[in-house]
Order: sequence, then C-alpha cells, then structure tokens
Amino acid sequence: MTLILLEALAALVLLLLIVWWTMFAGRKKGELPGQQDAPPRPAEPPAPARDKSGPPPP
Repeated sequence: MTLILLEALAALVLLLLIVWWTMFAGRKKGELPGQQDAPPRPAEPPAPARDKSGPPPP
C-alpha cells in the first residue's frame, strides 16, 4: 500500500513539475514586438438553406 502511495506522489510531483516548466519557460521579457497573433476576423454568417423541392429563386 505504501508503495502505491509513493508512486502516486511521484506521479503528482512529476505532473506539477511539467506544468510549472511549461508555464514559466517562456522568454524573459515576454514576446518580441510585432510577434502577436493577428486579431480574429468576425465570423461569416451561414448561407441560407435552400429547399430543393421548389423552383429556384429568381
């Protein structure tokens, strides 16, 4: 039982270490100027559905 708890504790410590490493391993002064992503474009509205059983629109 103690061995299972030690393994679980070791896995938790490893997980926390990986999360900490990925959160704080970036550049020292942040991103370089001009390297930000472009602003998101507005979503286009969906095309209206056409009923295929009737005549085509004029």
